[in-house]
Amino acid sequence: MSLLDSLKKYTVVVADTGDIDAIARAKPQDATTNPSLILAAAQLPQYQHLVDQAVLFAKKQAGDANARLSVMMDKLFVFFGLEILKHVPGRVSTEVDARLSFDTEATLAKARQLIGYYAEAGVGRDRVLIKIGSTWEGIRAAEVLEREGIHCNLTLLFSFAQAVACAEAGVTLISPFVGRIYDYYKKEKGAEIPPDQDPGVASVTKIYNYFKKFGYKTQVMGASFRRVEQITRLAGSDLLTISPDLIEKLANSPGDLQPALTLAGAQASAGEKLHLDEKTFRWLHNEDAMGTDKLAEGIRRFNADSRKLEAHVRQTLAL
Repeated sequence: MSLLDSLKKYTVVVADTGDIDAIARAKPQDATTNPSLILAAAQLPQYQHLVDQAVLFAKKQAGDANARLSVMMDKLFVFFGLEILKHVPGRVSTEVDARLSFDTEATLAKARQLIGYYAEAGVGRDRVLIKIGSTWEGIRAAEVLEREGIHCNLTLLFSFAQAVACAEAGVTLISPFVGRIYDYYKKEKGAEIPPDQDPGVASVTKIYNYFKKFGYKTQVMGASFRRVEQITRLAGSDLLTISPDLIEKLANSPGDLQPALTLAGAQASAGEKLHLDEKTFRWLHNEDAMGTDKLAEGIRRFNADSRKLEAHVRQTLAL
């Protein structure tokens, strides 16, 4: 038995990539995308036809150049999502523009637009997760969308305050960034951190235990992994979204995992239930230097890659 086979007994494995061929090889349950992943995939020749389709659609739309460019980006993300759904039995996550991270109403409008494009292509809401950054404004938008039956994946999640706020909002799932948390503390320490002291793994474990102990329906999907040990130490998490290269390493490594995260362990864990209004959320999140820094950095990075993607197709769009 491989580590991947063993992991799948306890955890839903999700592919973290925009590379459709890699998804087809990995055969995951779900797949997630983000602007950085789509930027990388859109520059590969085998996916040029998806870029061309998005450009053609945008050229037919009314409005100025910026409006058509916005439509093109939305359609491009959806076209990638539609192709990915041909290779997974479950769901695809499609991300809202990072520039809207602090605008609840604009996030709502964009999410509804994306889900509308999927609906026009015959894809039901049960197969799509709208991916939104875990700012206070993003969490509020997700709360509204969930009530409308639009399911959300809250991303760029680094602090415990973000996780609690998402659970209280009733979002479908969250994506705590294990690897980026590890990167922060590794840089701060100036050295590698032993697997049994990994702060990213510890963060997801704490969140999982809290959610299960207090009966929240929000699922936990660890993300952004740097090494196999981070994944195996989170066996038992609801979901784990993993890059194709690490999926391959798991598939080629023999082993029989036991779940590290369990309902019994969660019930026995320490901690009191919290309630976060906006002021409490902002204070607790601000008190987490890592969470504050990495959220801001993540938003900037996704925005930068979205703008690079726009530049990549701007000439084709003849703007």
